[in-house]
Formats: sequence, C-alpha cells, structure tokens
Amino acid sequence: MALWMEAGSEPKTEGEKADLAAIAAIKESAALDLKEKGNQYVKMGKKHYSDAIDCYTRALKQKALNDSDHSIILANRAHVNLLLGNYKHALLDAEEAIALSPINIKAHYRATKAAFGLDLLTEASFFCQAGLKQDPHNGELKLIMKQIDSRQSERRKREIEVAKSVAAAKDLVSVIMNRGLRLGKPMYEELSGKRKPMLDKDNVLHWPVVFLYAEVMSSDLIEDFVRLTCSRSALDKNRREGVSVSPHGKDPTYRREVPNLFFECNLAMLMGKKDVDCWTLEGSGTAWTSGGGLVGDNIGRGPVKYVKVNEKKTLLDVLRHPQLVIPGIPVFYVVSKKSSFYKEFKTGNWSAP
Repeated sequence: MALWMEAGSEPKTEGEKADLAAIAAIKESAALDLKEKGNQYVKMGKKHYSDAIDCYTRALKQKALNDSDHSIILANRAHVNLLLGNYKHALLDAEEAIALSPINIKAHYRATKAAFGLDLLTEASFFCQAGLKQDPHNGELKLIMKQIDSRQSERRKREIEVAKSVAAAKDLVSVIMNRGLRLGKPMYEELSGKRKPMLDKDNVLHWPVVFLYAEVMSSDLIEDFVRLTCSRSALDKNRREGVSVSPHGKDPTYRREVPNLFFECNLAMLMGKKDVDCWTLEGSGTAWTSGGGLVGDNIGRGPVKYVKVNEKKTLLDVLRHPQLVIPGIPVFYVVSKKSSFYKEFKTGNWSAP
C-alpha cells in the first residue's frame, strides 16, 4: 500500500498510484474545507479570528493545493492578521502570496496595507504600484496610494524641518564653544520657560537672562539680551521701557543705581559637547538623546562664592569669566550692598528663589 512507501520513492504498482491519488484527493478536499471554514469564521467576527487563522494554517499544511489556491489562502490569512493589527505576520503572508501568484490583487493590497501599517512607506509604495500594474483601475489601491503619497510628503517636510533644526543647533553650539563660553546643566527652567539662546542671521547671540532678587525671593526674566549689550545699560533700558528691574518699588536701597549684579561660581554641572547638542535640540522633534556628557559635578566644589559683575563690560565678556558655568541661560543675582541681607547673601547661607 502507498501508506507504507518510503518517503521520496515513486509508486511502482497501479494500486500504489491509486492510493496516492486517493490520499491527495482527501488532502485537497480537507484543505478546501478548512479554507471555507476559515472564511466562515472571519464572517462571524473578531472573536473567531484566531479560529480562522488556525483553519488557514491547517489548510496550508496539507500541501495539497496548487500555487494559486495557496496564494489565496495566504492572502486570506494576511487579511485576518491585518484585522488583528498583526502587520508583520500579514506582510509575510502577503509577500508569500504574491510570490506564488503575482496576479493576486488582494495579496498586493494586503501587502500594501501591512507595510503602510508598519510605516514602511517605500515598501508600501512598491506593492501598491505593482498591484496597480495588474489592475490600473483598482479603487482600493488608488486610495491607499494617495495616503502613502501624503505620508511620504509629510515625512519629507518633517525631515527638512529637523535638518534645519539640527543645522541651527550645530551653528549655535559652535558659536558658543568658539566664544569660550561654558554651558552647564540647565537650572531655573521653571522661571525661564526652558528658553534657550538664539543665533540670528548676523551671527549675533541673543540670550534670555534671569535676574534673581534673593532677599525677597522673586525674579525677572529678560527674554532677549543681545551679545554686545552691557548689563547695566540693558537693565536701564528695561527700566525705561517699563520692565521691572526690582520688586522693591520706591525703596531707595533698590534704586537702579544702587544694586549690584552677581553670579555664582560654578553653579551648574559643566556639560560636554554632546549634551549641549541635546539641550539645544530639545523640543525640535529630533531623536537626540543625552550622551551623559556631564564633565563636572556640584559635589566638593568648595564654599559658595559670588562674583560681582562689572556692568561696564559686555554680556559676552561677563559670560567668559573662567569661574562662570552658565546654567543653560545666564542667571544673575540682584543685591544691594546697602541692604541688611547683603552679608547673609555673601555667606551663601540662604535658599535661592
């Protein structure tokens, strides 16, 4: 009997040939029945999708159907996997279905949908165009081709925007580094709104600056300090334009000509170049991640020390001070030497606002 034949051997008798034909017919019938049963499970809804996949898989294992039928079953299984969101499995099935029958339009469509679901736009476009060559008037393929084109256009636009952001950030970092400025881990972001320096078309740095009034625990944010602006003249300009430079009202101790500006030495942890890159790109939609480039810390840095700002110097000269690590953006303390708080401030025995 054919059942006892060795694997790979040819039938020798008419009886063996008849047995093999009967076995093949049984397997073919079983495969077709499983295919139809799978189709019925699909119609019964989501609760039966796993049963449909099982039936299609068992039908394929019979290995009793021709390439065209196998292609149809694979495309059907791809359809169910698409309904379940199993895009990788759907794509594999659809690709195999196309290989077995290049004219299987449903396989092309399902390969397109699976690739699109995986955001593989180049592959999705390839499968869609191949399907349209077979059926140029297919409405489903035309519709998803429009969706692919739209997403590709959005991606190109986003890539251009990201490239511009990266280029601008690199230029900014280059200028900061070339001008001998040391950037530290950002601080006081709740006061600055996470603002960052900006480089204009004339290669001039514009800095947001935070002024802290330590004695009364308040602050001011000056959103745009130009690189060549003196600290004193900038504050005077803000006062003339109605921007507060002191929360003390009419207190003569805090008239603009009285207070002094200070910065704290090595306030922030110095960042390495990669972390500076990451910080400047923060919020730009890029995929940059921190490089762990902090090259200093606040542990054991010695007693707190404040340096008085020479307001006749430009902001750039002030920021170049060898003991100043800029905590993201410049932070200056506004303190009057005539205030009773001045001695306490110089000791560092107080909490910053």
